[in-house]
Amino acid sequence: MIGLVGIALIFIMVFGGYILAGGKMAIIIKALPFELAMIGGAGIGAFLIGNDFSVVKHTAKDIVKVFKGPKWRQDDYRDLLCLLFSLIRIARQSPVEIERHIEAPGESDIFGQYPKIQSDREAIDLICDTLRSASMNYDDPMQVEEILNKRMESSRQHALHSSHALQTLADALPALGIVAAVLGVIKTMGSIDQPPEVLGKLIGGALVGTFLGVFLAYGFVGPFAVKVRAVTEEDSHFYDLIREVLVANLHNHAPPMCVEVGRQNAPAHVRPSFAEVEEALKAIKQAAS
Repeated sequence: MIGLVGIALIFIMVFGGYILAGGKMAIIIKALPFELAMIGGAGIGAFLIGNDFSVVKHTAKDIVKVFKGPKWRQDDYRDLLCLLFSLIRIARQSPVEIERHIEAPGESDIFGQYPKIQSDREAIDLICDTLRSASMNYDDPMQVEEILNKRMESSRQHALHSSHALQTLADALPALGIVAAVLGVIKTMGSIDQPPEVLGKLIGGALVGTFLGVFLAYGFVGPFAVKVRAVTEEDSHFYDLIREVLVANLHNHAPPMCVEVGRQNAPAHVRPSFAEVEEALKAIKQAAS
């Protein structure tokens, strides 16, 4: 919602201010389709040249983040802590039983209690791979933490590709606007024998190219890149919590202490309260008994 408000505010303030200052929209409206075709088409073409299909597809998907915001909410962090608590308890009590859950998480009744987490492949793979390694006696906390850090950093950098691609496009748009403006000037020079009122409209139409390139770069594409990056980094905290809890487990802390380590490492604005988590864990213990 806030993204839509921002877009509306940009249009109202830019064009509203222009009109209130006595500007005429007729020149802009007449030149806009042609300038937009040149600048937008060249920008999309450059974007396709500079990125492979997976980045293009990923970017198109990530633009939705500008309007939807982060994927993971406070309730999801609580659910993740509960899920990890249940899995750690099972792993401590029955190493054989935990294999049934980590080898087929899609069929697990434990994972099934948290469908949003179950549907996230990255989270499931991170949990299952780490628990599987521990069951194979690869349980050195320092080594596991180092591997998880490298894995998660690689995933984070991959997730940020769309943000980098959008920022590169934003940097290119003002220059493409100048290209469109130069073509407009060339067109104007071909009509140099026309009266001033005609030349004025032609020059005004040419300058629309410069305006449009800068307007799109700093009003839309650049902010989109910043927002996508911010949301991606915000969502990465969810996977950081998985690392913290599972590494604490390898240090042989009690399951509630592992959960508390993860809870305290969650960002403050999505961190569930101690009482909320404690109540959820009590419900899990009662259901298990």
